Amino acid sequence: MKNLIKVGTGIILMGLGFFFGSFSKDLGDAESPELDTIVNATGSAAESTTEEKPFADKQQERKIKEQDDDSPRVLTAEESHTIELFENAARSVAFINTSNVRQDYFTRDLAEIPRGSGSGFIWDLKGHVVTNWHVLEGADRASVTLADGTTWDASLVGIAQDKDLAVLKIETPVEQLYPIPRGRSYDLLVGQAVYAIGNPFGLDQTLTTGIISALGREISSVSGVPIRDAIQTDAAINPGNSGGPLLDSSGNLIGVNTAIYSTSGSYAGIGFSIPVDIVKWVVPDLIQFGRIKRPTLGVEIAPNNYTQRIGKDGVLIIGVVSQGPADQAGLLPTYRNNNGQIVLGDIIVGIDSEKIENVNDLTLALEKFLPGDQVTVSILRNEKILQSDLVLGEAK
Repeated sequence: MKNLIKVGTGIILMGLGFFFGSFSKDLGDAESPELDTIVNATGSAAESTTEEKPFADKQQERKIKEQDDDSPRVLTAEESHTIELFENAARSVAFINTSNVRQDYFTRDLAEIPRGSGSGFIWDLKGHVVTNWHVLEGADRASVTLADGTTWDASLVGIAQDKDLAVLKIETPVEQLYPIPRGRSYDLLVGQAVYAIGNPFGLDQTLTTGIISALGREISSVSGVPIRDAIQTDAAINPGNSGGPLLDSSGNLIGVNTAIYSTSGSYAGIGFSIPVDIVKWVVPDLIQFGRIKRPTLGVEIAPNNYTQRIGKDGVLIIGVVSQGPADQAGLLPTYRNNNGQIVLGDIIVGIDSEKIENVNDLTLALEKFLPGDQVTVSILRNEKILQSDLVLGEAK
């Protein structure tokens, strides 16, 4: 009897299992008729669920990120060179802030008002810092911030308005000074790589790169006297870069960034630098004398527009210094005769082999000499060209 009950129970359970199995298969086929196809196409049935995919993706992304963080950074040779150049040169670059001191009309208290900022670079181990004169012009005080973040009050040592250069001095331990290595500019070539370091818009220690776009440009200085042989570059130069160094690929100073060509006041693809060959003879004079030690002919000259009105090229002499170089060489000034008529003096048309057409030409020609040098001056007198040798004096 018990055996019959067990057999009956087994038959019933088997029947129920067959029934529910058939039902489940029918239901599965109805809801996912392409399950086999999905599994075969993806290689995993787990892809048919929408909750597991984002989790798997996040895990994969995390693994990739961890692998990236652990992998060493690979730099190109050019990148490595630029990084090394910047790290070495940046120590020599300074951030210059200027201010004006104003006294309150009622309280008589003094207040220091920020004026502007610019760049500069360490010249020597005595704490001399070179910058543009226009960075300092009109300011009462200046401070210099070095690459290590320390800030020092600066005193003005000398200025050269015609070259837009100035020298400051800071009293700081010699260990904090890294004079910039000086190169040359007479043999630069268009297309050479250049690097500018400065503080555009007050953002210190900024590096920009480019090439020399042109050479022999002429730009105007603060005084209006042109600066010749300026370097044109496409390295980004903006307000605040003024006074900073322009470097060659060896990290040597080849120019001082001084001006941009722009209609908006910001970088427009053209910047100009004073060539280092000029800087190298101007700065020592500024340090020693506070000014450029200029040679002089010992003459008073007429403005360019006067010479142009009489239809002549050259520089008209309107006066000579008694016992000066020109006087001793026999050069003649402009004067009035007994009838009150103006008698033109000598017109300088050449210094040695260099042609002189205007006052700027004369100024730039004399810069090549020192007081005490002998030069040959070519003059126009009574429509004839004459030559006279004279020994240059020293301008006071």
